[in-house]
Amino acid sequence: MTVNQARRLLVAAAMITTAFAGGCSPQDTGDSQLGEAGSTPSGLRFVADRDVSQSQIAARVGGTVITVEDVQREAVSLGLTETPQALLPTDPVFRDTLSDLIDQRLLALEAVARNVQDEEEARLRLAAAEERILGNILVENAIASAVTEDSVEQVYEEQARLAPRTEEIRARHILVETREEADEVARLLAEGSDFGQLAAQVSRDLATRFSGGDLGYFTRTGILPGFAQVAFSTDEGAVSAPFETEYGWHVLEVIDRRLQPRESLEEVRPNIVRFLTLQGIDDLLEVLRERYPVTRVAGRAPSALRTTEPSAVTPDDIDTPEEAPGQDAP
Repeated sequence: MTVNQARRLLVAAAMITTAFAGGCSPQDTGDSQLGEAGSTPSGLRFVADRDVSQSQIAARVGGTVITVEDVQREAVSLGLTETPQALLPTDPVFRDTLSDLIDQRLLALEAVARNVQDEEEARLRLAAAEERILGNILVENAIASAVTEDSVEQVYEEQARLAPRTEEIRARHILVETREEADEVARLLAEGSDFGQLAAQVSRDLATRFSGGDLGYFTRTGILPGFAQVAFSTDEGAVSAPFETEYGWHVLEVIDRRLQPRESLEEVRPNIVRFLTLQGIDDLLEVLRERYPVTRVAGRAPSALRTTEPSAVTPDDIDTPEEAPGQDAP
């Protein structure tokens, strides 16, 4: 057995419960080989009759079939593709996923032959899998309704309206070790020396030295406070007087001032989608908690943690063992 074969069997064994509960495509009508009379075990949807005449068959396993759509759906659920329709049978991902589903189907069919589905543990797992799958589909539907192009654009415009645009400047600097060196740099610049060439010759900032000392755009909070104070107090196009920071002595020139550009919709789309997804789930759960009363019996938090107002934890909130007869409390 190869490593890939072993991996596929492990995947199949791990997912066999899902196969029972909702899994892949059922058999095509009239081709059943299950049981002596071709009967379908009750409740096992993956072996139930279904018309697949409009589906493309990917594999036949016993009396059941696995369709191309089954493989594509499985690849999406495993995070192997985001475009299932583009996953073709010639794709290696398709072939590997189909192999996994075939192994999973073989294990499931043998489990049915051994009446595993009638065991108590199997029934419990099938019920749990069905509950989980139905809940996941409900969430997917809720998200599809909440996360639309219109809702994404609405959040984007609202955030853009509420978020203030911060001033930022673009500056370049020359860093030297002593005040005397900084004074000499300022003198040379005043006499007409090229800032970029002078930065390349004498600046000790190796990160910007060979780009003319250019620091790019930054906000007041995006750079050293002392540096920001001088930079934002200097007019556009002007050169500052020498000043000192923890890194040494600087002379800077302000190249440009502007308000921070607004991020494009595509840049922030993932964050908006994530926000709308979580909001959609929260809204759904809030409605369901009102519709279906919940009483938590086990696993309740200590009473002090359940209060809405902050309060100190008292000794009465802490469970302590009962004192043994004849013993005094410490």
